[in-house]
Amino acid sequence: MNPANPIPPSDAHGVALTERAIASVAADPHRPILDYGPWAGPWLTGEPEPLPERLLAEAVFPSGRPLPPSLRRWLAFDAGLLRRFGWLDGDGRFTPRPLGELAREELGDPWGSCFDTVSDRFDECFLLPGGSDSRRVLATGVGDGHGEYPVFALDIDDLPCVELMYPGLDVYLADTSGVITVELDGYSCLARDAVYARRMLTHAQQVFGGGFSEQCLPDF
Repeated sequence: MNPANPIPPSDAHGVALTERAIASVAADPHRPILDYGPWAGPWLTGEPEPLPERLLAEAVFPSGRPLPPSLRRWLAFDAGLLRRFGWLDGDGRFTPRPLGELAREELGDPWGSCFDTVSDRFDECFLLPGGSDSRRVLATGVGDGHGEYPVFALDIDDLPCVELMYPGLDVYLADTSGVITVELDGYSCLARDAVYARRMLTHAQQVFGGGFSEQCLPDF
């Protein structure tokens, strides 16, 4: 196991890992989500706001795709954070965006429109806190062996690109809350991590044909 991830393999994925992230957040719920980005705000702005059980029991994404186990567990703890980042409307319904639309709203034009070229493959996306010039986005599609959907980085520093960053919301929450520490370099560095490499490769094969990123070339 990578020493940067000192937790038992049985607790390194899915609901078990999400439980660890929840425990970390619950211990200090009003601390900033991002040490480097005060704009992201705190994990919780008050008391936890769990999604009502009647809604959670029947919840699926608008596409009909199932919720990943990590998201279902997180929403049972709190829906307020994701509501702040545009995942849910006031009635608890999911409000995804195609990648191009999300990128234009977050990054502006002309750079955001570059991601229109891959919106047909990333048609149901949700923004997550993270990055400064870059963005973090969960995109539904085909789940991995844990039923989790990938989290990508959108980057426009050089040529605009979308790159696999986390194999699921479970790992994103664990890293962002401090349960694990990612000590390798690069957005897709978890592809070299002993614990998460297999899941990263699964998503890479399903989304990019084996690679970990794709350039989104502008047409201007």
